[in-house]
Amino acid sequence: MPEAFTARTLTGPGNLLVGANYHPHDSGPETWRRDAAMMRDAGLRIVRLGHLAWDTFEPADGDFRFDWFDEAMDVMHEHGIGVILDLAVRPAPLWLHRKHPTIGVVDPDGTSRYPNHRYTEDAGDPHFREHALRFADRLTRRYATHPALAAFGIDNEPGDGPISYSPTVKARFINWLKAKYSDLEALNRAWASQRWSRRIGDFAEIGLPRPSVAGGAPERVLDFHRFVSEEMNAYLTDLSEVVEANAPGTLTTSNMWYYAPSKHFDWAAGAYAGRLTRPGNGLYPSHSLMDTDSVRDALFGIARIRYEQDEPFWCTEFTTMTAAPGSIRRSAYASLMMGNQLVCGWTWQTMHAGEEQFLQGMVDWDGEPTRKLDEYRQIAAEFRTIEALGFPYRDRAEIAIALDFPSQIASAPLPERHDDQALTAFRTVLDRNLDVRMVDLERSALDYRILIIPGVLVLSERAAEAIRAFVARGGTAIMTGDSASLDTDGQAFRTTRPGRLADVFGIRVGAYEEPRLLSELVEARKGTDEVEIVLGERVLRVESPRFDRIEPRGAAVIGAITGLDREYPAVTAHRYGEGTAVYIGLPARREVLGAVLGAQIDRVGIRIGPAAPEGVMARAVTGRHRLYLNLQGTAKRIELPGSASGILTGRRYEHGFDLGPWDVEFVELDRS
Repeated sequence: MPEAFTARTLTGPGNLLVGANYHPHDSGPETWRRDAAMMRDAGLRIVRLGHLAWDTFEPADGDFRFDWFDEAMDVMHEHGIGVILDLAVRPAPLWLHRKHPTIGVVDPDGTSRYPNHRYTEDAGDPHFREHALRFADRLTRRYATHPALAAFGIDNEPGDGPISYSPTVKARFINWLKAKYSDLEALNRAWASQRWSRRIGDFAEIGLPRPSVAGGAPERVLDFHRFVSEEMNAYLTDLSEVVEANAPGTLTTSNMWYYAPSKHFDWAAGAYAGRLTRPGNGLYPSHSLMDTDSVRDALFGIARIRYEQDEPFWCTEFTTMTAAPGSIRRSAYASLMMGNQLVCGWTWQTMHAGEEQFLQGMVDWDGEPTRKLDEYRQIAAEFRTIEALGFPYRDRAEIAIALDFPSQIASAPLPERHDDQALTAFRTVLDRNLDVRMVDLERSALDYRILIIPGVLVLSERAAEAIRAFVARGGTAIMTGDSASLDTDGQAFRTTRPGRLADVFGIRVGAYEEPRLLSELVEARKGTDEVEIVLGERVLRVESPRFDRIEPRGAAVIGAITGLDREYPAVTAHRYGEGTAVYIGLPARREVLGAVLGAQIDRVGIRIGPAAPEGVMARAVTGRHRLYLNLQGTAKRIELPGSASGILTGRRYEHGFDLGPWDVEFVELDRS
């Protein structure tokens, strides 16, 4: 490669990157050179290195060994491959567990876990943080100016791993509560401690709430998760500040799986602070071509990490394994429509040992290429062909979906969690080939035309005022069931629901009903969760375990549940200020939300994406360039406004073309 090459030349606008996760600590220089040459020949331009390898860099306390890795970085540079270098600070080495046992994880029953599995450490423990930051400091200082460096990775899957219930965690939690509430009376009010005779008379009486106890001490569970979340965010902020101090201007990314069910924390603060200049995560849809919903679900992961950041996204991990031929390519093009710039396969080589030794990579155990490498080669070649024509894609979202951390925690005992409703809302918008952003109500300027509020159970004063102002100035808010039911302490509003917003929506939401019980009053429909909703001239049938009893107080009923013991208002619309507030009295359902959303899109005049048949994703990347992706196994007819050239196929099209099963085309419209 020319001496002028640096990895920074790869990461700007007009570049689409394909790469692999690689583990040089599993082999040696001869293998690195062989693999780097294979990567280069396949068109791979990025590798992600360093993760899960702390004790290879520091085998004993303070014994740092970087010489071996210097050569690995040099090899990649020699082959024109940029490096995402992860700060390998989790899992912690066994010597650190032995030196400071308090960093280990303790289960709720008091059992201390031996760290056989990764991520078995307490990231809030001061001893862990001291050593993690020391390691990060040494690593970033060493490689900040290396010409192969493309970015530093901030941890890996920081939301994964169990929460610790150790005595040291309890002590830190008590200190956190003292800082938040100041005195016991305030704490007891927030925790409704009069219930079940659980009044706190001394901070020493506080214990850690046990998980997975439905309805048990919900206020305490919510506060404990807020505490864990704040510690995780503080830890990630500290790591980011080390990078910023030692390598100013260097890009940062991560495999930001913050929403792992084991240790779910609130990433909104980090996203809005721009802690990652290239927000990133792993994209792992189903290996099956037939499972199209899994593609949408994986794209939801991108949206919920990116929030409202404009920077390109990086998929720092991407499926290989036994993915059906063509499914990796399909997922890669789908990710481009969410602003992705990097497809980085996990992993280059099928593992030789350890917990992932049967995970299939791009090359086999002996270094022979697999069909997955051929697919990545094809993706890399195609990306090079189209990358200068408007990529990475920049969305023009006029629709937003509210995502709220306290509501995700507090909704756990409900039949449908808040994040499941948010996913349904995301799928509903995506199916219309419209751009969409996830937003945090307390941080967003809400500069959109339509705001969907899907089961935002916990509603703060600040979030409520943001919604109120959004509607008053002309926005359209669409709220679904279970929203605005709890205050920030996690207690039910004593006022009319939707709490703090009843006047905006022009309704009173009373107790909920269960269709399967009401259906017992109807001879032909006993014991079913199905509800029939008449919405204008449409009759929709959906399954729902419950629905809200809505009393209009100024709002117009535009949809009703029929076929039960009586007719129930199901969808209402209310004019407030210059805007409209729509309430749907059941959890988000694609059929109902889609019908309501479609009507509101037409009413407010939102820009529609390129026309495409059902099952085809499409985006206008520039004024003349359109990307079409067929998610399904049958050919689809794509209509075009005139003649065009297929960039990927080299074909000429007159007013349209047939897009094959699971296929993609990127067209350039002729100038009119």
